Parts: sequence; C-alpha cells; structure tokens
Amino acid sequence: MNDAAYARVFSLAVDALMEWLGLGEEGRRRHAYTLYTLETHLCYRREAHEGQPLQVGVVRLDADAKRLHAFFTLEDDQGHCLATSEQMLMGMAIDRGRPAPFPPEVAERLAALPGCAGDDWPELAGRRIGIVRRDDATS
Repeated sequence: MNDAAYARVFSLAVDALMEWLGLGEEGRRRHAYTLYTLETHLCYRREAHEGQPLQVGVVRLDADAKRLHAFFTLEDDQGHCLATSEQMLMGMAIDRGRPAPFPPEVAERLAALPGCAGDDWPELAGRRIGIVRRDDATS
C-alpha cells in the first residue's frame, strides 16, 4: 500500500465511525449535522500488502461539545500495528456551515466510545513532526 491507500483506509474508518455514531447518510439528513476533519497525523509503522486481512480500531482521546480527538490504529490479523491516524474531528451544522454541539443521541454514542486515561494514552498519540537538531556536527 502507498501513502494514499493508508489515508483512504483511515478516511473509510471515519465514515464507519460516523455510521456508528448515527451520522450515516440518513442521520446527517435528519440532524442536518456532519463531522469535518480538521487535522490528521498519519504514522506508518509496517508495510501492508494486497489481499492482507486488516482491521481498524478507534479510541476517543478527548471530546468536548463539538470536537472529537480520535486515535485510529490499522492492524494486521496478527495484531501488529501497521499505521496510526490521530485526528481532530469537528461537528458541523450542515444548514449553517458552522461548528455546532453534537446532537444528544450522537453525544451519547460518542461517550460510549472506548476512551483513554493517563497510562492508557497510546504511545504514538500526540506526536509532532520536526527534525531533531543536535549540537554536534554528526546530525
């Protein structure tokens, strides 16, 4: 898989999460509400191959009335982590095109999403991109 394929897998995972939250096509229409991706951070850990069985998991790192900070993992059938995607998702009122609080039934489902606390925080979550500079000339 190339980088675009990994991004597509995680995009489809967000679609599946939206379905689970009650924001599939019918739910978006009924609530006039959807989720937008504000930011995403992909980490590639191992190579995935054509035809390989894969599964995606998600945990809630944090949430407030309008936002979900989610962490997705892509694993093979042996449980090896192939990639991760940390995402900030924003709830949007479709009719106004503005951020809005989660509809009550969506907020209830969101609260039922597995979460992280303290020691459970995924090791790869919260990373930043940057070149580490060293004082010596070997860097």
